[in-house]
Amino acid sequence: MTAQIKNLLLDTRLPRLEVRMLLEHVLGKPRAWLLAHDTDPLAPEVATAYEALAQRRLAGEPMAYLLGQREFMGHVFRVTPDVLIPRPDTEVLVETALECVAGQSAPAVLDLGTGSGAIAISIALARRDARVMASDVSAAALAVAAGNAWALTASVRFVEGSWYGAVPAGEGFDLIVSNPPYVASDDPHLGRGDVRFEPRGALTDGADGLEDLRRIVAGAPGHLKAGAALWMEHGWDQAEAVRGLLAAAGFADVHSRRDLAGIERVSGGRWPGRG
Repeated sequence: MTAQIKNLLLDTRLPRLEVRMLLEHVLGKPRAWLLAHDTDPLAPEVATAYEALAQRRLAGEPMAYLLGQREFMGHVFRVTPDVLIPRPDTEVLVETALECVAGQSAPAVLDLGTGSGAIAISIALARRDARVMASDVSAAALAVAAGNAWALTASVRFVEGSWYGAVPAGEGFDLIVSNPPYVASDDPHLGRGDVRFEPRGALTDGADGLEDLRRIVAGAPGHLKAGAALWMEHGWDQAEAVRGLLAAAGFADVHSRRDLAGIERVSGGRWPGRG
């Protein structure tokens, strides 16, 4: 007897929501269609495709990589193992960025280490007049980001290179944002959960977790206009250290903002001098 769609919907190896999402993905159909057609016969190739994804999920691979996408700031971004999976915690960085440039006409914004492009593209979509540049040292990541910008019709200029080394000479910005690698190299979380499958170079600086944050703070004054801002995402226990870096570099109005869980997730300040 030919298997039916409902046979897969009853798969108990995975949470029900994940089963449904994987089945929607292999069938290319929404939930309402599945419910209306649950007694339809299941093509062998569909069952095979589902089983392959289920096995990968059982091995711990993130759902975002299995589905090839993740929602962020109300937009759907394509993701691959070449980029970090956008997380809700990072939305506070985008919201802060938009507040920083509110009221400014055609603000120049730089996103360092853009990955999937989620931050830069979300800013560009919210501020169509903004001149947004996004950098990454990974050509593969930039390809994903550029594809996302194209799909979402966002105007972003992508440049390849390490931190400020990617930025053309003479460019000045009203705002610099970054979600850099900030996990210490000996953090046990690197061997747990979804992060096991994410690009390690986008997670950790290979040192104490503050090395790339130091580089971004140190190089910012040479690329910020007077009165411009720098905001960075960091680890749950790094806010005080990052505020110290900003203050020591001469930034004013240094403070942190909390995410939805109440954790100090981003820190930043205003550059009072000449860029």
